[in-house]
Amino acid sequence: MKLSVKTIATVFGALGLAILGEQNGAAQCGLGGAIKSGANWQLRPNLGSVGLLPTAFQEGHDSDDHGKWEPTIVGFWHVTFTAKTMNGDPIPETVIDNALVVWHSDGTEIMNSGRPAQDGNFCMGVWKQTGPDTYKLNHFALGNQYVPGTPNGVVGDPAGPTRIVESVKVAFDGNHFSGPFSLTATDTSGKAPTIFTGVVTATRITLDTTVADIL
Repeated sequence: MKLSVKTIATVFGALGLAILGEQNGAAQCGLGGAIKSGANWQLRPNLGSVGLLPTAFQEGHDSDDHGKWEPTIVGFWHVTFTAKTMNGDPIPETVIDNALVVWHSDGTEIMNSGRPAQDGNFCMGVWKQTGPDTYKLNHFALGNQYVPGTPNGVVGDPAGPTRIVESVKVAFDGNHFSGPFSLTATDTSGKAPTIFTGVVTATRITLDTTVADIL
């Protein structure tokens, strides 16, 4: 059967209208609102229709199994530990560490502490999500006792493991987190602990972060 030029044009014209109608329907219903600025979009032929899907998320956010956007702990952070108690007794709020921290997507974490480098200032931990935007960290440090006034390169006796436990919540903007922490420092036998409790706060480090931002 031969199709006339007019018939072929009519068929392709109807097909084009159907595709446009499908795109408009997706924009009004499937996306739940206006297209977000800065997002990338792609066709979804695998779903049996032509539409748009987001392919990139804003910084500091990820998506869960249902496609919902939520803040993520993964990334590079400037972290401050402010102690409020020592061995159970209240103390004036005291910053005991000012650190740079990376939370990895595999559930591990590494911290470059503000301690003197010769005292051992890198330590590591593991983390797990415990609720919406909420995470628990179990972190350990090994090092040496710092002896004030000693020449560079000279450190004190070995120090036992220090354990830091955090329970933090990432803010909706994805660029801050905060929560309580406890720090238990021991000798090499695990005895004579010094225990601090307080609040840890963090700001995400981005491509625009400067030295002044972390001082």
